[in-house]
Amino acid sequence: MTDSIRTDFISHTFKGQRSPTLLDIDVTIRAGEQVALIGRSGCGKSTLLHMLAGLLLPTEGCVRIHGRQVTRPSEKWNMMFQKPSLYPWMSVADNVGLGLAFAGRKDPQRVAYLLELVGLSEKAAANPQSLSGGQQQRVALARSLATSPEVLLLDEPFSALDAFTRSSLQDEVSRIAREQNLTMVMVTHDIDEAVAMADRVLIMAANPGRIVGEIQVELTSPRQRATPEFSRQREALMTSFEQLVGGETTAAEEEEPEQAGKRKAA
Repeated sequence: MTDSIRTDFISHTFKGQRSPTLLDIDVTIRAGEQVALIGRSGCGKSTLLHMLAGLLLPTEGCVRIHGRQVTRPSEKWNMMFQKPSLYPWMSVADNVGLGLAFAGRKDPQRVAYLLELVGLSEKAAANPQSLSGGQQQRVALARSLATSPEVLLLDEPFSALDAFTRSSLQDEVSRIAREQNLTMVMVTHDIDEAVAMADRVLIMAANPGRIVGEIQVELTSPRQRATPEFSRQREALMTSFEQLVGGETTAAEEEEPEQAGKRKAA
């Protein structure tokens, strides 16, 4: 496989900070690979993802996608956020086709295909506010796929959903990404989600944010969560995480100790 994403020793220090949020991130992600970023809150996972999307530029180094330096957002690398952010004054179909409309190429046939792909053909004319949370995220997924991206970036888009819906969407997004040969990078705090979706998991530590390890997920797809193999892979990832990150305290946790105690470790 060819390289899809390359970060050339990127570092980032936000204005007003004395120490960097990210330091020397040197990662290569192959075309078609599905990669998860895990780490404690405040370690810079979402900052790194935003740099891959072109929403934020590093203060040092650069991000390249298929050899092209990322300097701004592009329809070829799309992101799904924690909230679907659908426009309530537009129909489901119009929300899905929004990226195409911005690009000046409306394509009702592609919109119809994508709605069928995510199982929402019958909701094309519906108001998005009438949909469940899981259905709204399916609309957001279809919208992300509308412009035929090369890279799909996920910033914990399933975190607010119930367990059943979350598992269903994890499987569906992973399946669609594999069928369409998309490169996928996701941020998650959920070990099970990482094992269920990723080919490789990158473990991040904090202060400053950096990659401290990785583990291959040696499971065939679709992933069967109730199998001994899944449990062993989950245990291996948890063990690696604890060994590499342990009980470190992030800057965010130091500032908000009461809130930090409520967060998941990974």
